[in-house]
Amino acid sequence: MNKRQLILLYQVLLILLPFFWVNLCFAQTPDELEITLDFNSPSIPLPKIYKTNIDLSGRGAHNDMSWPQTLAAKDVLDIWQKDLGFNCFYRIQYNLWEIAQLAKDESAQAKLLENYEEIIKKISDSGGTVILDLFGTPSGLGRVLDKNSSVHNLIAYKELVKDIIRKLSCEKKYNIWYEVWNAPDLEDFFLGEKSEYFSLYRAVAEAVKELRQETKIHIPLGGPSASSWFANIGTNNNILFPERSLIYELIKFCSNYKLPLDFISWHAYSSDPALEKQETIYKKPFTKLIREWLSYFNFPDTLPLIIDEWNFDAFSNLSPKRGKYSYVTASYIPARIKNMQEAGVDYQTYFCLEDFAGNKEKVARNLGVFYFDAERSGSKGYAKASYNTLRMLNLLGNELLPYKFKDEFVGVLPTKSSDYFSVLIYNYIDPAAAMNYLSDNIVYLNSTERKAVLSIVKSDRIDKIISGATDLSILRLSPNAKDMFTRAIDLNSLAKKFSTTSRKIKIYFKGAKDVYLLSRYLVDSNCSGDCPFEAKDVKEVDFSQEYVETLEMSPYSLQLLVFKKKPLPPPVEIKIDTPKEPEKKINKESVKEPAKDAKDK
Repeated sequence: MNKRQLILLYQVLLILLPFFWVNLCFAQTPDELEITLDFNSPSIPLPKIYKTNIDLSGRGAHNDMSWPQTLAAKDVLDIWQKDLGFNCFYRIQYNLWEIAQLAKDESAQAKLLENYEEIIKKISDSGGTVILDLFGTPSGLGRVLDKNSSVHNLIAYKELVKDIIRKLSCEKKYNIWYEVWNAPDLEDFFLGEKSEYFSLYRAVAEAVKELRQETKIHIPLGGPSASSWFANIGTNNNILFPERSLIYELIKFCSNYKLPLDFISWHAYSSDPALEKQETIYKKPFTKLIREWLSYFNFPDTLPLIIDEWNFDAFSNLSPKRGKYSYVTASYIPARIKNMQEAGVDYQTYFCLEDFAGNKEKVARNLGVFYFDAERSGSKGYAKASYNTLRMLNLLGNELLPYKFKDEFVGVLPTKSSDYFSVLIYNYIDPAAAMNYLSDNIVYLNSTERKAVLSIVKSDRIDKIISGATDLSILRLSPNAKDMFTRAIDLNSLAKKFSTTSRKIKIYFKGAKDVYLLSRYLVDSNCSGDCPFEAKDVKEVDFSQEYVETLEMSPYSLQLLVFKKKPLPPPVEIKIDTPKEPEKKINKESVKEPAKDAKDK
């Protein structure tokens, strides 16, 4: 084989390699699984992405105008603090429009600011970090009278933001990362051009630079909090054109004008648990590409990458899988976070704490881990199954253990701490697995092949093709495109099978000694909301001999195994009976009575 043939073979392999790996993955999807975990294996510190980080938004309207309207209800925040604390990452949407609207009522405005600050202080005092999303243009500062307007009076806007940051970060010294706007690429959130967003970011960045110089305090600043990593303002961009993204252009803009950029953020709503492993036309994941952009424009490539909003499903405001069947979302959460970590994402904030409903904008979205009855004024929020998943994550150990295991749907998170072991097992089946596979792999096709595939995807033929009802041989597609559809059909068949079939799992445990108490927690289809978080069963486990735990995982379920060393029984107090000495007999006649007084004496 000559050099030219070798190069050609290499290029073909680059195209077919992803298909090969998917085929391999499909081949390793048996009904029964076996996993071996060694607690003595070298471990790494549990990445912070596994912490119970969340956006604290909810409801979207409150009767008390001094309570931030996009913040979850106070009783729900209290439940979160009691159960999970505030020592992780928490995103708060800081509405400058809402604050300015109360300018004529100074006491109400002061109370509103006090309520914002109260939760910020709680988080900071607990060792947590606030991502404070600055959005909303106060009336008089925008080009139009709308909270989503681009800023017209940039000088006044800069001073307003500077005063806020000075108070919260420089005077109060709260632990805050500032984020400039929210989803500026969507018209529902930002009414302006790309250049106007960059002017807005520059105004905030210059305020931060000046405060850094004045106080010598590092104030983190970032963005753009786009609706997806490839999105941009004023254009319908897609994954095929990474350099047209707002993220790329913001990095370039900040480099050109020497502006601070301390983290990159974006949203990522999907049912695909491996979305962050999505590759680009450069045959590398987009997370790696973003780090290369940072390095090219003279920023550290270690800057945090943050998915600041994410949840199950990208297309539905009210999804049964986030409501009545919220156990589906519950099983999705650990699968998604695990893939985020493996893809190189540093932090995530799940969206959100409470559902949205009953507000004047008529926005209803059931994205929260708490729901409430919008028809009842002041109604109390109740936890969904997804909330119990976050409580499971909170029980993970502080060390992550390596293991060799690969399955399309089942995943494992084995962890340990100094005094216990904790293993989370999940069984999540992507309902849109086949379509997400096509979306992820279209980058491996040439432009002609892509057009043919996209034409089919957009047509009414796609469902019949994915289900296997249409013979692929009748389609005018290249071998590569047909191969991709074949893999998608196989994946659809697997997803359909395992969405109704339980999986039997044997876990072999090694490397531990002594006797432990095993507490097993469960989330499955038996409970979607207001479920107690308690161990389903507790039993004694002797690790001095080889131990095997056999589980049956129903579709869309999670099980958490917590092994705590059995305490030693208290020492038994042994009482020794000592023989008593015999009593001595006293001769009364030999004992003289003492004189009662001097006269008697």
